[in-house]
Amino acid sequence: MNQDHFNIKQITAQESYSVRHPVLRPGKPISTCVFDGDDLATTIHLGLYQAETLIGICSFFKNAHPDLSVQNQYQLRGMAVLNVFQGQGLGNMILAFGEKLMNQKNTETIWCNAREIALPFYKKCGYETFGQAFDIPSIGPHYAMYKTL
Repeated sequence: MNQDHFNIKQITAQESYSVRHPVLRPGKPISTCVFDGDDLATTIHLGLYQAETLIGICSFFKNAHPDLSVQNQYQLRGMAVLNVFQGQGLGNMILAFGEKLMNQKNTETIWCNAREIALPFYKKCGYETFGQAFDIPSIGPHYAMYKTL
């Protein structure tokens, strides 16, 4: 994948909805794309653009998981790439960019609640599961995962 054709920059939560909605909340009201903490000053939303079109997103929330003992943690949420662009390494591109940014902020660990279908992606990116599988109503089975930076 030629990374020169893509640009990653910080965006607002509202800008992320154009990707969050069709990928993560298809068929649900747009209001389901609003996450607690979206507008906090500590939350960082990243957008991956091809030319002027937003095609991928991820958000990092300053949020500690109760089962992780490290001090400086961020939660990865809303990781998504538009379906037509999936399978081209773009998810890895925006996630790696975000991890580098979090590392610069002295983040020790990034964790997420990964959909079962996304486990291979996160494992390939160096994330490990912890705890038991759990169900998020109307979305499906998830696993808690983390990566030490």
